[in-house]
Amino acid sequence: MQTKYKIGIIVAIIVIVGAYMVLAAGSNSNKITIAGSTSVQPVAQKLADAYMKEHPNVKITVQGGGSSVGITDAEQGIVSIGTSSENLTANDSSKLNQTIIGYDGIAIIVNNNNTVKGLTSEQLAGIFTGNITNWSQVGGSNAKIDVITREQGSGTRSNFQKLILNGSQVESSAIVQTSTQGVKSAVQGDPNAIGFISLTSLDSNVTALTVNGVGISVDNITNRTYNLQGPLMFLTKGKPSSTVQDFINWVLGPEGQAIVKSTKSVPVNK
Repeated sequence: MQTKYKIGIIVAIIVIVGAYMVLAAGSNSNKITIAGSTSVQPVAQKLADAYMKEHPNVKITVQGGGSSVGITDAEQGIVSIGTSSENLTANDSSKLNQTIIGYDGIAIIVNNNNTVKGLTSEQLAGIFTGNITNWSQVGGSNAKIDVITREQGSGTRSNFQKLILNGSQVESSAIVQTSTQGVKSAVQGDPNAIGFISLTSLDSNVTALTVNGVGISVDNITNRTYNLQGPLMFLTKGKPSSTVQDFINWVLGPEGQAIVKSTKSVPVNK
């Protein structure tokens, strides 16, 4: 009897453990983790929130960290989807599947009290490389320019350096912020500051300058008259799970692309 009782307990334990493992596996298969570009982050979060309402069995978590984090985490399989706001190198491209979900503008921002309302590409290059150091040199007040930039590895910084600085580095004395929000807050609190952020994060707390006489807007990004722009990308390694692929397909569909547009990004599928 005692032996039968022990066997019964063992069988019961095996059944319970097996059931738990099945449930856990099922639960994990319905989880999507996203991390990377802080420019893509607010777009991805809105997409995730809307998708989870329609698919309550799917759990999506979205984090930032920068484009370099998104690329690395995707390559190492740490996340389901890495995100980037810069084009990948040939080496990274060979390791990852790239899905462009939209296009984003890079806004050049100053404090709302700044009298300067526009700059040329040449003036921007001069400011961010340290050759122009006073606002009076570009039509503003007699005040030192405080340059705010993103950290190395930021997709927005990489795009800015390519498009405005021809690949040169931002001046070494620039104040470094590790997120889009950090740049915006720094500019909002400093009347002499200048920085760059994603259009998706632009609000009335800062002023966006015209560049070469053209203002930043979804229309001007679409028709490419405002040329400071970059891709919003999802990155996956190998063949995505069906749960991840279904989400990506939904993002590229009418509903997902409408949400991309609502974030002041340009949809890739119109």
